[in-house]
Amino acid sequence: MNTVIRGEKIDVTQSMKDYVLDKLHRLDRYFDNPDEIKCNVKIRVKNLENTIEVTVPTSRFTLRAEQSDEDFYAATDLVLDKLERQITKNKSKLKNRYKQNQSFEMNFDFEAPTDDDEGQEIVKRKKLVMKPMSEEEAVLQLKLLDHDFFVFENTDEKCISVIYARKDGKFGIINTK
Repeated sequence: MNTVIRGEKIDVTQSMKDYVLDKLHRLDRYFDNPDEIKCNVKIRVKNLENTIEVTVPTSRFTLRAEQSDEDFYAATDLVLDKLERQITKNKSKLKNRYKQNQSFEMNFDFEAPTDDDEGQEIVKRKKLVMKPMSEEEAVLQLKLLDHDFFVFENTDEKCISVIYARKDGKFGIINTK
């Protein structure tokens, strides 16, 4: 796997790079051609928290996981475990979705967990009547409802938008076109 490791507010030492690369080799068995896969690793430090973010973009989907811990090596172990769980949990979905594409780069010859997507069914549907509003009004609505996201008709951009609360306490917005 071709890996780019970069640090944000931290100098990434060679031992840190070696540890991350060694752990990332665990993911090679899930790909048919791991040498053609690119992987981006971002290491951040805020206060005493080491955060490691791993993104593996493929031609069909993107694997991404992020984990924080006071110990860099523990955070690395946890983020790789999280990525492996994502792959094994979604093995059947990925295989069914992309089985017609012979050039797809995933290798599905591994044991999948037996929980068979319990709790993955849709249990509630809502219909929204979207009131046109500005982005500032949408932020206010989001705070008032105490939700993680809010869908609204954006008068500033003249489209349907989703505003969401980010982990850092700020807000993000997704616009449709």
